[in-house]
Amino acid sequence: MIVGLTCVEGQIYAVIDMAATMNKLKSFLKVCNLTNTLGDTSSSFRYFGVSSVHNQKEGWLDKILVRKIEPTHESHSGVLGSKQLIYELNIHDVKPDSVNDYIKNYENFSKLIKNYNETKDVPMELMGSWIVGVGQQDQFVHLWKYTGGYTSVDISNKFLRYDEEAIAIKNERSRYVQNRQSQYLLHFSFWPQIKTREGPNIYEMRSYRLKAGTMIEWGNNWARGIQYRMANDEPFAGFFTQVGPMFTVHYIWAYESYVKRKETRENAWTNPGWDDCVANTVPLIKTLDTRIMVPTPFSPTQ
Repeated sequence: MIVGLTCVEGQIYAVIDMAATMNKLKSFLKVCNLTNTLGDTSSSFRYFGVSSVHNQKEGWLDKILVRKIEPTHESHSGVLGSKQLIYELNIHDVKPDSVNDYIKNYENFSKLIKNYNETKDVPMELMGSWIVGVGQQDQFVHLWKYTGGYTSVDISNKFLRYDEEAIAIKNERSRYVQNRQSQYLLHFSFWPQIKTREGPNIYEMRSYRLKAGTMIEWGNNWARGIQYRMANDEPFAGFFTQVGPMFTVHYIWAYESYVKRKETRENAWTNPGWDDCVANTVPLIKTLDTRIMVPTPFSPTQ
């Protein structure tokens, strides 16, 4: 039965008591003529459970109705992450005959920023730099951190906009790049803190485009689900966009090898509860893209 209504990200949500029996729940949906809209992503109603898990084995309807979502008057960014750290994700498509020149150019840029960070208090730091091995070929991914929120973003952008050496490096880089994109991200509060790795490792970046209004639902499930992926220390970073393609999630995983990746992913399914995380979050996904990446020679994490 409905126990209340709430509003998240501009959508109206009906809150259902999951302690009610499945028969009563199905009867409610039938009476309200909502049975067919449960899987309709265009519907303005979604259903959140608020009670504890019952002991009976869950059916397909249980897995769709995600439990334990608390009503909130905050934006999903305020609930799921901290705005004191802003991350920037740069994705560059490089001309095939310019890859080596590009790598040298970006290494010079990263050294310049590191020097400015130490001597001129430019508050940005390179956390990782990768070349895509499986996925879009000749593509590079760079992850920057701004300590101090958007104030640090403003300081860094203003400085680099007028610094002659930085301008010269970026002008040279334009000869090597075909396409560029940039996003500002927040780190999920339930993910482990980012730490650099000793190599060699491969990294997998899985990028999810979610249905609008489902970010809190996603985070609620993954706050539990991440616990099933910690055995081999594979989580590197987990983000959601603040500026860029909205309702986008990026997860970056670190593995010693392709074989270790296969073993780790298969072992997750032996943990009771991982299947629930997958079943509850798959219906929230519009698109999924994955890249296998290897660190550049100058990447802080290897």
